[in-house]
Amino acid sequence: MTHINRRNFINSTALAGAGLALMPQSIKAMSSAKKDKVRVGVIAVGLRGQLHLEEMLKRNDVEIIAMADPDKSMMAMAQKLVQRFNKKAPVEYTNGNEDYKNLLKRDDIDAVFIASPWEWHAPQGIDAMNAGKIVGMEVCGAIKLQDCWDFVNTSEKTGIPIMPLENVCYRRDIMAVHNMVQKGLFGEILHLQGGYQHDLRGVLFNDGVSPYNSGAEFGDKGYSEAKWRTQHYVDRNGENYPTHGLGPVGTMIDVNRGNRLTALSSVATKSRGLNRYIKNHPKGGASHPNAKINYKQGDIVTTQIQTANGETILLTLDTSSPRPYNLGFRVQGTDGIWQEFSEGEFKTGMVHIDTVSEKHHWDNPEVFLQSNDHPLWKRYEKDAANSGHGGMDFFVDNAFIECIKRGVEFPLDVYDLATWYAITPLSERSITEGGSLQQIPDFTRGKWKTRRAVFGKSEEY
Repeated sequence: MTHINRRNFINSTALAGAGLALMPQSIKAMSSAKKDKVRVGVIAVGLRGQLHLEEMLKRNDVEIIAMADPDKSMMAMAQKLVQRFNKKAPVEYTNGNEDYKNLLKRDDIDAVFIASPWEWHAPQGIDAMNAGKIVGMEVCGAIKLQDCWDFVNTSEKTGIPIMPLENVCYRRDIMAVHNMVQKGLFGEILHLQGGYQHDLRGVLFNDGVSPYNSGAEFGDKGYSEAKWRTQHYVDRNGENYPTHGLGPVGTMIDVNRGNRLTALSSVATKSRGLNRYIKNHPKGGASHPNAKINYKQGDIVTTQIQTANGETILLTLDTSSPRPYNLGFRVQGTDGIWQEFSEGEFKTGMVHIDTVSEKHHWDNPEVFLQSNDHPLWKRYEKDAANSGHGGMDFFVDNAFIECIKRGVEFPLDVYDLATWYAITPLSERSITEGGSLQQIPDFTRGKWKTRRAVFGKSEEY
């Protein structure tokens, strides 16, 4: 291709991106009637819950009614955050692990955010839907496969929707690539990759005061996630955090809306990273009790997934090793490929489009991604400027609130939550059985064949 042809290609895709209209929502939603203000409760106000709380405090169309968390120090931090925004102090529910149920009994709450430890997602989410509260659920993987069916069955029975709050689906470069996929610039999609490749050792171990790189303790002696998350590494071995990698690529190939995941196989490396971390930490050492634990979680877990429409997906979990943050996305089709090598900016990674790029050469993706910037980012860039995780938190929380206000279907729903969460227990079983193939249930019970893709296509959010 000559430079003139390449320039014409870029200009034409820029015009197409600028002129793309956001499609109206038409599918019947399970949510309630339209409303001007959403009354919200927050269950678990730890560090992640506080980020959702902050997004809600910025809005004039949301009222924070109540918050539940047995950790009184986190509750105090959350109330200080409320004070900073000069909002009315929410009612507190801090009397033990079950006090959230009293929050759910209130008749002045429309929806709840749940950002609790992983083992509480299923009971709290199901209790919330049974109480008639719309749910925004922070992400993880299921403790057991039945949890996924319980989410689906409860939502279908009650008519109450639940949205998995997977913010990486809204990362700017991810949405630009999603846009390129929808335009057919990669041709027919063949293979996708993603994962959670993030050194969490300082999160999993600390000294009970600060969450990062500050100690060698967990459990009762730990702070924030180290109080509970590390125990999963002691007890389990699987793809324990699948949604950051799977959610974004799943929306690109319309999983649960014209396509579905059918089977997976997982394998894990040996476990070395956490023991080594404690042995080498100034507050640890070879004689430290936590250096002698047999952590079941393999340092690197890879999961191969098959789909009904013939694509393959590769997920990688890598959280116990010294490494830079990188989710390792790759989208490859018959006409081109995008590969990400660092975090979420237009200038990172590489792209190759068969009819545009020089043969056998990568192009810098900046021009491609800017020219295909998603309309949602163009519309809300200023609103997202000061939000968490590079603006992603604004988009996922805005979608949740706007869909409730307008009474339209969530872009990510209970079937997505169940499918993504199911990867964890299925991967555990596969690893135990030497990488055996595990069938992934169809949580839509056949509805995936006729459901229309809605993610990123509606002006409603």
